[in-house]
Amino acid sequence: MRENCDIAIVGAGAAGLAAAIFAAEAAPRRARIELLDGARKLGAKILISGGGRCNVTHDRVLPEDFNGSRPVVRNVLAAFDERATVRWFSSLGVELKREETGKLFPASNSARTVLHALLARCAELDVVVRPGHRVLEVTCPGASDGEPAARERLAVHHEHGVLGARCVVLATGGRSLPRTGSDGLGWEIARRLGHSVTDTYPALVPLVLRDEMFHAELSGLSTRVELSTFADDKLIDRRAGSLLFTHFGISGPAVMDASRYWVIARARGQRAALRCSFLPGQSFEQVERELIAAAKSRPRASLARLLARWLPDRLAAALVRASGLDPSSAIGQLARDQRRGLVHSLVGFLLPVERDRGWNFAEVTAGGVPLDEIDYRSMASRKAPGLYLAGEMLECDGRIGGFNFQWAWATGYLAGRGATAAMRATARG
Repeated sequence: MRENCDIAIVGAGAAGLAAAIFAAEAAPRRARIELLDGARKLGAKILISGGGRCNVTHDRVLPEDFNGSRPVVRNVLAAFDERATVRWFSSLGVELKREETGKLFPASNSARTVLHALLARCAELDVVVRPGHRVLEVTCPGASDGEPAARERLAVHHEHGVLGARCVVLATGGRSLPRTGSDGLGWEIARRLGHSVTDTYPALVPLVLRDEMFHAELSGLSTRVELSTFADDKLIDRRAGSLLFTHFGISGPAVMDASRYWVIARARGQRAALRCSFLPGQSFEQVERELIAAAKSRPRASLARLLARWLPDRLAAALVRASGLDPSSAIGQLARDQRRGLVHSLVGFLLPVERDRGWNFAEVTAGGVPLDEIDYRSMASRKAPGLYLAGEMLECDGRIGGFNFQWAWATGYLAGRGATAAMRATARG
């Protein structure tokens, strides 16, 4: 059975819900806006994000916080920035609080507060929400072999029939956390409408270390580090932050942010390497001088006790053992080569990364529909008239800390308002 609406939004995640709300707020009263999603319970990714608290945005969002076409990202963020996000959520009855890291969470500390507010606003605006309506394809009447389509209703083919729409917003997400419904089908829909899709990779994903590493014995320990990622011996990324040892390897903000660079280099067949300084900000020479000075002033001090001034006890002992030394050995007994080997472990430890944990544990997708294939002023497709794209299915991914949600709200805002403006224009025509 075929029905018609004015705007169809495919995907009821963060970007799709935002697009629906902003489209409905700008639309004429009698406009019909429908939101379709394959899941029967909506907002799974919102509910599990931020440890169930939903890191809505960050208190300072810059284009440099994202991987993607910098000019496009800059313009999208300028249209709906983090301050606009705070005001918007306040208007929805969700007050946000800032944590020391700059992350903004709902004051309730519950992601359900965020989801309920978004769904409630959709209900107030008479957005027709259709869970359990998996969209299989979107077709443009008159389009064939990638040729531009005539400006007629697009056909949204879903599991229960076909929905005609003047405009369609694709906000289906990427491939991260597939248990929440993100399976990459939206990219295939976009391809059939003339778009290209770059290679996609898990990003913000924990890394698995080889068994010979000491990570398991340190599981649960967090420490500040500096991570350097290399591809074929060339430095491609460097960042400081917190690293968390786990039973399988490493996680934590610094690791999650660095992971995309290691994953992409490895996937491209390059020699990917991740080096860790457990004394961020200190050079090899500085640390060696301190050890030489300690050997003179406290020659009988054990290596474990000496390093525990800088590092957690368990980590200090593990690094000494990884350097082939006994933690109880006196600093004054070290030969030059032994001392230098220990310094290398402290400031340039080669982490034996075996693989990433995959899509089931990745928080976001790197890659997607290129940003130069959309009009950043409205998120309109440059390939298919009446089509708009938003959120994670675009080739843009942010660092950890609420930045990817900010991208969802901003692109949803532009896509929703852009689709409404186009719908008004076609109605007049």
